[in-house]
Amino acid sequence: MKRPYIYVTRKCSEEQLQPLYEIADVEMWPEEEKPCPREVLLEKVTNADALLTMLSDSIDQELLDKGTQLKVVANLAVGFDNINVQYANEKGIVVCNTPDILTDTTADLTFGLLLASARRLIEAADYVKDNQWKSWAPLLLAGHDVHHKTIGIVGMGKIGQAVAKRATGFDMKILYHNRSRNEEAETKLGAKFCQLDELLSSSDFVVCLAPLTNETKNLFDLEAFRKMKKTGIFINASRGAVVSEEDLYHALVNKEIAAAGLDVFLHEPIQADHPLVGLNNVVALPHIGSASLETRYSMMNLCAMNIKAVLSGEEPKTKVTI
Repeated sequence: MKRPYIYVTRKCSEEQLQPLYEIADVEMWPEEEKPCPREVLLEKVTNADALLTMLSDSIDQELLDKGTQLKVVANLAVGFDNINVQYANEKGIVVCNTPDILTDTTADLTFGLLLASARRLIEAADYVKDNQWKSWAPLLLAGHDVHHKTIGIVGMGKIGQAVAKRATGFDMKILYHNRSRNEEAETKLGAKFCQLDELLSSSDFVVCLAPLTNETKNLFDLEAFRKMKKTGIFINASRGAVVSEEDLYHALVNKEIAAAGLDVFLHEPIQADHPLVGLNNVVALPHIGSASLETRYSMMNLCAMNIKAVLSGEEPKTKVTI
């Protein structure tokens, strides 16, 4: 009997994907940092029973139509806005993601980004590296306190709740805006639900963890930034498209807000000449929200187990349903 064929669109740990090698012929794009070209993926999917994909891969109608024997797409991410899930499901193709595993890791990074932006940590480290530190001064690289401030979380899902939990350790007041009330966050963490306008005007730190939808695209525009405090700091660890980068640049340059910490951008990867990167009051990271060794290995293994389950006629652990 012919073994199933699985294509992996980025170099991953073969050890973590071992369950797949036991049941199928596995081919992997050999580059870790360079994405699999579209034309290669379109070719490989014609024979694939399963795909293990990244957020950078567009799994659209064209590609799904070419996957005539495709049974499952496992995305190495919580998000799945790169996949036409509805069309995949119509064709009987299962879509899986990797929720829960990366919740705490992403929350750690998000809060670290908040701290770095508030206390100007990257700027301060560069100050020393560039041999600019000549003496002590009362307001040398003075930033903003985090403790006892107000954090406003837009998107109180599991990661949002984990960020809120970390905020309690800094005695912060927690506001949140979400599609629906999160009673657990309110009861356990003392978070207060409010409308977006109130959150923007009341928060010292506005943290975006909302998924990318038609409603959240460009949610943070110039109007939104102008509703924030002039001392406010904006943090985005969700998706780049929820922000108008041009409007954010305008708000930062014109001191509508104080600073920003960004782990995601509209078009990734960005280059050093990106307008936001050139601002001293911006901390820009290369989309590393879940990038710890433990978490990334666990994500790979979950993808492998989901694919193995589907190809074995079993129910996957984390099937995406919309």
